[in-house]
Amino acid sequence: MAVIVDLDAILLELGQFGRYQIRNYCFIMVVILMSAVYNSQYIFSAGEVPYRCAVPECESSPSEFVTGNWGPWALPDESASCERLVPTAQECAPSSFNANETKRCTSWIYENHNTIVAEFDLACEEWKRTLVGTIHVAGLFGALPVTAFISDAYGRRTALVITAVCPVLMGIIRSFSNSYIMYLCFEFLDSLVGGGLYSTGFILALEMVGLDRRVLGGNLVSSTYALGQVLTAGVAWLVPYWRTYTRVIYAPSVIFITYYWLLEESIRWLLSKGRNKEAARIIFKAAKMNRKKLSADTIKLLTEEPEKLPQIDEKAPIEENKRSILMQVIKSRKLMFRLLVCSFWWITLTFVYYGLSINSVSLAGSSYLNYILTSLVEIPGYCISGLTLDRFGRKSCTMTAFIICGLSLVAIPFVPVSILWLQTTLNMLGKLCISMAMSSVYIYTGELFPTQARHSMLGTCSMIGRIGALVAPQTPLLMAYMEALPYLLFGGMAGTSGLLMLLTPETLKAHLPDTIEQAENMEKKKVAAE
Repeated sequence: MAVIVDLDAILLELGQFGRYQIRNYCFIMVVILMSAVYNSQYIFSAGEVPYRCAVPECESSPSEFVTGNWGPWALPDESASCERLVPTAQECAPSSFNANETKRCTSWIYENHNTIVAEFDLACEEWKRTLVGTIHVAGLFGALPVTAFISDAYGRRTALVITAVCPVLMGIIRSFSNSYIMYLCFEFLDSLVGGGLYSTGFILALEMVGLDRRVLGGNLVSSTYALGQVLTAGVAWLVPYWRTYTRVIYAPSVIFITYYWLLEESIRWLLSKGRNKEAARIIFKAAKMNRKKLSADTIKLLTEEPEKLPQIDEKAPIEENKRSILMQVIKSRKLMFRLLVCSFWWITLTFVYYGLSINSVSLAGSSYLNYILTSLVEIPGYCISGLTLDRFGRKSCTMTAFIICGLSLVAIPFVPVSILWLQTTLNMLGKLCISMAMSSVYIYTGELFPTQARHSMLGTCSMIGRIGALVAPQTPLLMAYMEALPYLLFGGMAGTSGLLMLLTPETLKAHLPDTIEQAENMEKKKVAAE
């Protein structure tokens, strides 16, 4: 009977989070930081800018945004930005405007020219501004499956370098856009070539740590992403003009080309591809860096001739290994059911997460500071996730996060407007819990599928989940029908996702499945262990 190559056992000898893993995590966390910048920069580049109708009869030279005392004569009210009072004469006087008749403006005066709203004259066309975010998310639908294919077929490191470097070109070209259409095209291409960066970095990070350090590693990545959002707002605060801002945040990423030589490939991926000699070289290097001594059996296993190396699973026939992994997953009722459930979780996560975040820049006060605070509140959620997942299990912790999030958001419409602090507290609690759930589901999803298709399945769930991100920017429109409807939807979907956790297996202390069969039998192994 052939011996199974157990990487988790080797990692116990190697050191689950030693100097080797720390070194590589430092490199990966820089990439994760930049993935947050890539995915959130449009919030400021296409941010809202106050504007008003231009009134040629009263404008100074040069025109100023503040109207002075003539505003009430020519504009219907202070909030009117798309209509002006009809002039009856060519002079600027109270009697020169018809107070009972308005007409649509043909030109506008902007408070500043920091975003594309003023640059491309998008006043009174709010849908064009919000379309930028939708186009960015649309690019992810193509990016995630392509990146997953590259990662599973050619390696995690290759996919990481491609998705980290290619957005640099798109971002720099976009900063020279001379039209709204050109800007949209390169926003789409930016996310198309770089949208899979986070999932690639996450998978590479997850696969290099031991069983007991997965949660720590996952939450380090998630917290780094939150800090990347803080960086995005901080740089925008210092460099508000969108063209300069875009060049400042994208240009440094060209250094990620060096990652092809600085980072090692995933050992788990190499073993799944039968490239044992390369995997052995990295394991010996990691053992040396971690100052660990491998056992004689492990050394023998890693140094045997390729033809003598044991198969990962002797029960899997050669013909089955040649079949498409995708077809194997489709034919597996258990894995397809998990894929559907996980996809609903991801739709909920992006719908609620972006629904709560997207309007933060519109809150009273500094839009930059509001966004920073909204991003920072995620970190406690990730920390709670890290402290509880290994103690109480993936299912119970994630389920609790979903349900508390749902209850807090459903409660908001029933809080009197006069108790503003309680509404804010419930909103922040919902954001904290959905962040905790997002971090947990990333880890949990990766553990539910086999190494052969892990990135493909994670990428599929993430891609389908972008439906929530596409819909989230439109939720404010629902307030026209029922003011509480967005929060009721957020809360309802979060609660439903929590209940669906009952239908999937617990993965706490379980070995990462390498094959389809191992993934299908996770429930049986759990029962046997109990």
